[in-house]
Amino acid sequence: MCVRTVSNGGGEAERPRPDENPPIVALPKEEIKLTGCPMQAVKNGLTKAKEKYMKLHDEMLEKDAEMSKRLEAEAHLAQDAETDLVARSSRTYKKVVRMARDRINDWQDSKIYKILFCTAQPAHVITIAAVLCVTSALLPSSNGQSYGSTTAGQPRSRLTSFVYLASFVMHFGSQIWMTFVSGLSLYFALPRHTFGEVQRVLFPRYFTLNACLSLTTLLIYVKHHPAHSWDAEIAVQVISMGGAFFLELLIRLYLTPPLLRLIDVKTSLERAAGVGAEIGRHDPGPLKHCPHYLKIHAAFRKIHVTIAMGNMLTMACTVLHLHYIASKICVL
Repeated sequence: MCVRTVSNGGGEAERPRPDENPPIVALPKEEIKLTGCPMQAVKNGLTKAKEKYMKLHDEMLEKDAEMSKRLEAEAHLAQDAETDLVARSSRTYKKVVRMARDRINDWQDSKIYKILFCTAQPAHVITIAAVLCVTSALLPSSNGQSYGSTTAGQPRSRLTSFVYLASFVMHFGSQIWMTFVSGLSLYFALPRHTFGEVQRVLFPRYFTLNACLSLTTLLIYVKHHPAHSWDAEIAVQVISMGGAFFLELLIRLYLTPPLLRLIDVKTSLERAAGVGAEIGRHDPGPLKHCPHYLKIHAAFRKIHVTIAMGNMLTMACTVLHLHYIASKICVL
């Protein structure tokens, strides 16, 4: 540092003035070691532990998945061994049903189907065959007994008695259900057109089933009661069961087909006019002034009433035979 002395009158020395621009002096460098934050160190440790345990957890999951796949494969093998027969049976059944459906569709386009189901000749043939069957069971043969009948002292087969009783019970039960339960319940619960569609499906099956059951009951009863052993009581039972069978057969063959055709025509006219959705009643609406509709409706009512009367007569015959069976029961 340079100091200049200036004399000032009184001999007093002037104070030294610092240099306005002192030189820059470099300080010694010191190595500064930065130590990490304690929280950061803990955080890093937790992250490493987390990664480690996640890796272990993933390995455990992979092992469990492999074990599950192995067990599932073994279970599938065992199940396939047990259900292979069922699977093959199901596939075979589907194939048979599909083939049968295709054959039926092809048959419906043939002339034989049209002759059998679109003409009246098959109904005549079935009626003649039924008459011959019942007649052969009733009329005695050359030895004085009906064909297939049993002698008075011969023990009766339990299977035959079971079939006889089962056919009669099913016949009577179907009559009660169709007449008093199903018909009335559906009529007062469904729209009229929906009820008509249901009856359109049930009518043919109902009378076909009842005719078959009546014939079964009649033939077995006649087999156990030959014609030479008839008295007035047995004759009444044979006449009642035979009458029920022929009534149901005639209704099925000659009255049900025209009734179904009238239902189709009547329903198509009502749908075009926007009526038929009422429940428990008949409201023709604007069709009450249509002569064509009134004519079809009158024909429908005529056939329907005839079928209903025939059904009630067959039910009366069934109740008569039920009374006869009740009088012969010895187990009560």
